[in-house]
Amino acid sequence: MTHSAADVKHIHVLGAGRMGQGIALAFAFAGLSVTLIDFKERAAPARAEFAAAALGEIDRHLQTQVDFGRINAHEAAQALARVEVLDRAGAEVALAGCEVVFEAVPEVMAAKEAAFAWLCGHIADAATIASTTSTFLVTELQKAVTHPERLVNAHWLNPAHLMPLVEISRSGITDDAVVARLKELLRCVGKVPVECAPSAGYIVPRLQALVMNEAARMVEEGVASAHDIDTAVRTGFGLRFSILGLLEFIDWGGCDILYYASHYLAKEIGQRFEPAAIVSRHMEEGRDGIRDGRGFYDYADVEVPAYVKRRLGEFGQLLEHLRLAPRYNSAA
Repeated sequence: MTHSAADVKHIHVLGAGRMGQGIALAFAFAGLSVTLIDFKERAAPARAEFAAAALGEIDRHLQTQVDFGRINAHEAAQALARVEVLDRAGAEVALAGCEVVFEAVPEVMAAKEAAFAWLCGHIADAATIASTTSTFLVTELQKAVTHPERLVNAHWLNPAHLMPLVEISRSGITDDAVVARLKELLRCVGKVPVECAPSAGYIVPRLQALVMNEAARMVEEGVASAHDIDTAVRTGFGLRFSILGLLEFIDWGGCDILYYASHYLAKEIGQRFEPAAIVSRHMEEGRDGIRDGRGFYDYADVEVPAYVKRRLGEFGQLLEHLRLAPRYNSAA
């Protein structure tokens, strides 16, 4: 790989399904050339048909951006022209200069192993391999590649061309430089990388699995209708946590609120609501959040009134954008 990720001008994506297409579009939209590789074995006519369909799907998303006024028709055509779709045989030569490849084949270990075996036979030893798996731990996938220190998991959220977040998962043998350059590359195209240890579910999938199941339980228990639960999420839960992170919000309101509320909910509804061990420890240690100057974050050097004002301003701007902000009425 080049010394700086900012110097990377060409990306390879192995696997041309929905996720592969989304990643290709994300990089093409940001000005990079992309080789999108269809790894599935197909007869010659089917190969050409699939390539046309993949480019057609990418173009459809670009035209949506034109409709929204984010780009014009000429820019959409430019972005589309940056994407080349090749079958595996046609991609062998193209991989010779590969610096970064995102693997996006189906979530089946046998398919991953076959893809990695083929890929490692055609790329340089220094090329970075980033798997987009949502299922397998990076420690499992590293067993399937040569030079395992160059493989990381890079979990994109759908739709990949729009969602900023990419969750990076590394193992103890992953090269620090590989992680740093991959993060830099993602930032260069407007993505927001975060890093987590090898753990099933990464960050967002673990959180959303809990929340989605609880929402489903509430429907099942007759607590509220699906429509009202989703309205509550869109106009309350989701809005609030788009400005304040979950742990930041604990510090904002005070750890004691979560601690006592969790005990009450556990008693009334079920043990799944018991407070996390770290929440109980914070209570014991006096780490209540902003009020104590420490919680999940350290506020020793934070000018709290200015911080609170800034966050409230951001929240107000979001509400204005969504036309949900309260309107002042001067009538007596």
